[in-house]
Amino acid sequence: MADNLTPAESALLMVLMAEAREISNPELQERYRITLTGKSREKLNNLGYVKSWKVGQPYVHVLDDKGGDRVHQGLNFDSPRARALGAALSALHDNLRERVLEHGAYRRFGEMFAHVAEAPVDDLEARIRTAYDSLAPRPRAWLKHTDVRRKLADIPSDALDQAFRALSYAEDVDMMPESNQKTLTPEDRRNAVRVGGQDTHLIAIGTR
Repeated sequence: MADNLTPAESALLMVLMAEAREISNPELQERYRITLTGKSREKLNNLGYVKSWKVGQPYVHVLDDKGGDRVHQGLNFDSPRARALGAALSALHDNLRERVLEHGAYRRFGEMFAHVAEAPVDDLEARIRTAYDSLAPRPRAWLKHTDVRRKLADIPSDALDQAFRALSYAEDVDMMPESNQKTLTPEDRRNAVRVGGQDTHLIAIGTR
């Protein structure tokens, strides 16, 4: 393609493809240590690869249809300052194209990354319980929602929100706010689950 994508721009398309949802610059920074700003944002917007708009002060981005088509083609990850990382991304991208698309498992990358959003809430509740069990030192230990959600990074945030709220009604599940609000990180506040008219940050699962 004659769009002359830089390695950073190619990587951003891959991230937006994998997220398969709207994501803000602060979240991109926190999760991946990258943002889409300035000339690169204007370039990807003008090419029709990415849609961007402001929500308050930060920009929010989502992969556009043309961007979804573009990630099916060759991407440039050849960075002289990060050759190993570039090689790893190239290998991942090439294998996705070959094994996923050419073998017919999915017609588009977007189908593969977005299908988890359609998973039944019951299935997601089971995954939350499994993630909790893998982290908790004992039943009914208090864990941060953030820690549990990090184990489920493949699931879109909105779908997880719904599953957490549904799980809050289970008899063996309790959720509560963090008593020391000063200890909460921006990620903790984003991952709060609204239960009983208040934001909760901690979860405990297990019979009393």
